[in-house]
Amino acid sequence: MTVTIYDVAREAGVSMATVSRVVNNNPNVKPQTRKKVFEAIERLGYRPNAVARGLASKKTTTVGVVIPDISNMNFAEVARGIEDIATMYHYNIILCNADKKKEKEIRVINTLLEKQVDGLLFMGGTVTEEHVQAFRTSSIPIVLCATTDENENIPAVDIDHELAAKDAVTKLIEQGHRKIGMISGTLQDLSLGYARFQGYKLALQEAGITYDENYVRAGNYKYESGIEAMNHFLTLEDRPTAIFAATDEMAIGAIHAVQDAGLSVPDDFSVISVDNSRIATMVRPQLSAVAQPMYDIGAVSMRLLTKLMNKEEIEQNKFVLPHDIVMRKSVKTIQ
Repeated sequence: MTVTIYDVAREAGVSMATVSRVVNNNPNVKPQTRKKVFEAIERLGYRPNAVARGLASKKTTTVGVVIPDISNMNFAEVARGIEDIATMYHYNIILCNADKKKEKEIRVINTLLEKQVDGLLFMGGTVTEEHVQAFRTSSIPIVLCATTDENENIPAVDIDHELAAKDAVTKLIEQGHRKIGMISGTLQDLSLGYARFQGYKLALQEAGITYDENYVRAGNYKYESGIEAMNHFLTLEDRPTAIFAATDEMAIGAIHAVQDAGLSVPDDFSVISVDNSRIATMVRPQLSAVAQPMYDIGAVSMRLLTKLMNKEEIEQNKFVLPHDIVMRKSVKTIQ
């Protein structure tokens, strides 16, 4: 049978109110009484009912996190940052994988809201009007993590994806490349895929390089789409000398497609990407990449959410964290 607070009170010879104060760390309990209650809890194996406590306090000390792809190393790093700060502020995490599918994201959001979470972190997906409508069904604080909404009305933490892409392509241009291909993400994804595509075009424009649509192939952020896109570039009569990939996975797919064709990175093609996940150093040659501060994005997002949940004043609604470029062996200077 389930042990109740009544059983603990009877075992310790105190009132149920006293047990409640001990469980909730109320300081107004004598040390000797507190010791008796804890001993009774241990003997009986009592576990406080978090749901009941939440109903009483109107807080569950639980935060819902919607993650687009739990197998993606970047999102795992973001989740680690979230978890560390959540633990520091005594919050529990419910982590839900949404497979980058809008219908599942909406369903997961509604499920978490039904579970009476105190706050919600929505990570790394495109924020549509349907998402905004789901957010509006609850009064709890919501923070966008590694993404933003089009109107920037919802608090968010991210990098400047357009600038990150522009900096990566500019680095290729500085190394002497003029024929630069891009393996983009989903262009319907405004906050990430389209933003990085715009950064690519802007870098070309500022360098006086004519945009060529034959040099752009849309992928889905995955390794296989990098292979497919690179195989397209290999069929061109006038091939690019360098490839900018919107993610590490697609960049590594491109590298492997080049090598499978009996060619070399960087001698035949230079490759640079955005992410700088762990796999960037596992491939050979090691991959040059824009480094996103993924752990920091998660940590700052969770800290911002704790402030909103506690109704603390915040200085701004959107936080843009700095990125960096790490150059490795996948880019070659040409004359």
